[in-house]
Amino acid sequence: MLSSLTRPRALALCALPVVALLVVAGLAPLPYSVAQPGSTANVLGEDKDRQVITITGAPTRPTKGELRMTTIVATGPSVDIDFGDVADAWFRTDSAVLPRDSLYPPGKSDEEVSKRNLEDMEKSQDVATRAALSYLGEDPAKVKVTLNLADVGGPSAGLLFSLGIIDKLEGNGAGGDLTGGRNIAGTGTITADGRIGEVGGVSLKTQAAKRDGSTVFLVPEGECSDAQAELPVGMQLIPVTTLKGAVESLHALEKGGKVPSC
Repeated sequence: MLSSLTRPRALALCALPVVALLVVAGLAPLPYSVAQPGSTANVLGEDKDRQVITITGAPTRPTKGELRMTTIVATGPSVDIDFGDVADAWFRTDSAVLPRDSLYPPGKSDEEVSKRNLEDMEKSQDVATRAALSYLGEDPAKVKVTLNLADVGGPSAGLLFSLGIIDKLEGNGAGGDLTGGRNIAGTGTITADGRIGEVGGVSLKTQAAKRDGSTVFLVPEGECSDAQAELPVGMQLIPVTTLKGAVESLHALEKGGKVPSC
């Protein structure tokens, strides 16, 4: 049994390994990435002095307003994230802590991830084009669509690419302007038959959209609650599940009609 005089010293000595373990744990890499709002791009406009969407083989019309695709930026798979990084991001509204495996395939280098993201973007552009032309009933064999957006990877711009193509072509009796002159942003993958998929990071993307002047945000319906978590003041959310529904919602918004909400 420890005497009353020796017990405090013994307890203090026992506490030293615990403190050391906590320090080591705080410095040890954790399986997370820290993400923040990224860039946005108006798909109806230019990127690096080139039109983001160029169409030949069918009449197009001048567009007004903006359709902004949105991104997040996240620490790469090779970046070590420790407890301090997580704690700092946890209490900030402009950062999010995400499981690394939800962003990157396990075991892949930064270079491999970058290459895959660019491949995903190229596939997304092709699918977005097919979805838009199918919606409009245009023959893909007669209409060449070129999409140009540098330094952006991943599939989450699919919805906005499709909407941009439709907006440029839709003056041919298919319903008219989509934006009504507004700055509209959004996110979502898309399939060739027009189904919209979830993407992640939407609470950060709404912040990027607000920063760049958007007042309306198209969000995959299943991510409404995430989008509402840190929703910027004055930002209107419109949930979408299909390309057809997204177009109809934008037409209703432009005409002052009833628009779905989260």
